[in-house]
Amino acid sequence: MQRRLAAIVVADVVGYSRMMEADEVGTLKALKDRRKSVLEPVIRSHRGRVVKLMGDGVLIEFASAVNAVAGSIELQQKMAEANTGLPEAQRIVLRVGINLGDVIGEGSDIFGDGVNIAARLESQARPGGICMSEKVYNEVRGKIAVTAEDLGHLQLKNIDAPVRAFAVAQAGASPAATPVGSREVTSIAIMPFTNMSGNSDQDYFADGITEDIITN
Repeated sequence: MQRRLAAIVVADVVGYSRMMEADEVGTLKALKDRRKSVLEPVIRSHRGRVVKLMGDGVLIEFASAVNAVAGSIELQQKMAEANTGLPEAQRIVLRVGINLGDVIGEGSDIFGDGVNIAARLESQARPGGICMSEKVYNEVRGKIAVTAEDLGHLQLKNIDAPVRAFAVAQAGASPAATPVGSREVTSIAIMPFTNMSGNSDQDYFADGITEDIITN
């Protein structure tokens, strides 16, 4: 095992369970096509590495925070372009979380708090948006033409210390995420589901149900 500093990107498909229920074969084919035609070329062009695919999600590693943010912005742009003309139920929309931190490399895989925080930030992003940690923001500020909205310190699940986060959008575009309380809306609070199986490996299932309900 080797430790190294890395910029970690976690991306996940919004409403994947709903899409699979409606058209399992079509959804799998569309997702596979998007990975080959959009995801992989964009990540390569920004010198990133796809660490692994996780169902409807993907874990990506960059040696540079600037490349990670630039690549994520282009990825969201290309995904939006590919969705043009498609019915809303067939659109593949991503949430993206980015963190800069120490990771443990074991073979081709990576582990550690740096990865866990990126995954939790991904769940905080709006559909089609990007949410990055303060560490990433400090590295890219003034180097990439983006606007960033301070979301404050977020208490992320299973992360002890609050993490300051920023929503990212291209310069001139609307923010990629909206902090709670920034506007008056009628809302419903969905409390996190609890994994009662006694098996911590099933935590992702409880998280997935919560996120699907929020999306719907």
